[in-house]
Amino acid sequence: MRKAPAPTKTQGAFQNHEQHVDSIKPTRFLGTDNPRHLRVLTVLLRRPLAREQLDAVAGASNGPDLVAELRRRGLELPCERIHFVDCDGQGCRPGVYSLTEADRRRVYRWQAGRKHG
Repeated sequence: MRKAPAPTKTQGAFQNHEQHVDSIKPTRFLGTDNPRHLRVLTVLLRRPLAREQLDAVAGASNGPDLVAELRRRGLELPCERIHFVDCDGQGCRPGVYSLTEADRRRVYRWQAGRKHG
């Protein structure tokens, strides 16, 4: 039996959690008025979020889609796959999302320019 080929660099080892390069990605964070985005960004500015935590903070069960939207708006939002042992003693690789330092600057710059009222 033949072994499946290893994924290429562009495919990524974990396609559902890798950031895909968009051909039209903004150079700055475009901002958002989506309440789910705002809740997630508020927490991500303080600490990283595991996928399940991200869903709970957002109030929805579509965390990867929400992250994809924020990436399309100009954030990097990398997902680090960590080694973890679940409640059954099985090894797993959950994803943990975080803001890069550049992301933090983009969010703070956007927040400073927002009109409050």
